Amino acid sequence: MVRMETPICDFGWKAPDFALPGVDGKTYSLQNVAGPNGLLVMFICNHCPYVKAVIERIVRDVTELNALGIGSIAIMSNDPTEYPEDSFENMRLLADKLAFPMPYVIDSTQQIAKAYGAICTPDFFGFNRDLQLQYRGRLDASRKETAPVDARRDLFEAMKRVATTQHGPTDQIPSIGCSIKWLSASND
Repeated sequence: MVRMETPICDFGWKAPDFALPGVDGKTYSLQNVAGPNGLLVMFICNHCPYVKAVIERIVRDVTELNALGIGSIAIMSNDPTEYPEDSFENMRLLADKLAFPMPYVIDSTQQIAKAYGAICTPDFFGFNRDLQLQYRGRLDASRKETAPVDARRDLFEAMKRVATTQHGPTDQIPSIGCSIKWLSASND
């Protein structure tokens, strides 16, 4: 697994729209996931050790952000033929097991990951109510191991600020994770 680090936040960059199928049988777009105060778009998967280390914290933070008017969506863009743990059925099982408070959708063509410039899992994009990028950083100090319980909640604090001011913090620490598992050229 190749470790990647996200680039710095391109403040004001507009969120590309999408229409992606969720594990609950519904199709989701920007319009039906954005909250009144903003939107968190995250690229995750089932098999990545970096995601596994923080998935319960993601669920916690998304639940709390929802109460602040921040909508959220989790997008899985990996090639599940190469990584069966990331199959649509396994996505559904994980979402059910952890009672995901956000839609978990599949980007089977990987066009949305490319449109967002997603490079790793997890990769977080925090937008304000005008769907302008305000945060592109880490969840917290976790790596392949979960950070201590009292670790600063970087993503949560940044999105809480977006919810109240519509602006993200200037200082952001990049997220790290496994590279997106791109489809082979023969599958494009």
